[in-house]
Amino acid sequence: MRIYTAKGDEGQTDLLGERVGKDDPRIELLGALDETTSAIGLGRAQARAASIGERLIAAQRDLYQIMAELAFTDELRPDAYRLPEDRVSWLEAEIAAVTAEVTLPPQFILPGDTVGGAALDVARTVARRAERAAVVLDRAGHVANPQILRYLNRLSSLLFILARAEDAQTGDAPRLAKER
Repeated sequence: MRIYTAKGDEGQTDLLGERVGKDDPRIELLGALDETTSAIGLGRAQARAASIGERLIAAQRDLYQIMAELAFTDELRPDAYRLPEDRVSWLEAEIAAVTAEVTLPPQFILPGDTVGGAALDVARTVARRAERAAVVLDRAGHVANPQILRYLNRLSSLLFILARAEDAQTGDAPRLAKER
């Protein structure tokens, strides 16, 4: 069985309903979201804190739903593929729950105190890049669902606080970006 089609050899790929160039901003966003879920997977594989894994799996599944939604042209997208607002509410609740358990210093910190925390910080920066690509696409009129931008904006906050929760497992205070 062959795992490639060779249809993209000329620099084009398929959205569901349209053939587009691989440099199309919609494909750029889909790629950034794919990178995000992979980076989250790396963070999940490295994380030791038990409560982190299930939250990250849920976020990865949400990203797959967003990718499915964005892979359709507006004319062909089924309503069932729209990310619902309650997924943004779920993110907000998870951020609040983890924030209640973690003490944050009143200044910037340096990522890298633990392997798991560092991996989640990388995932956070990749998620921010995906968010920026989504904003570009939204401004071009290609993001019909405002929940996507809201979700991506919250996702980086979740990844930040989960990285701090992972780092807190060591019992050490976070390393501050500015020496006192």
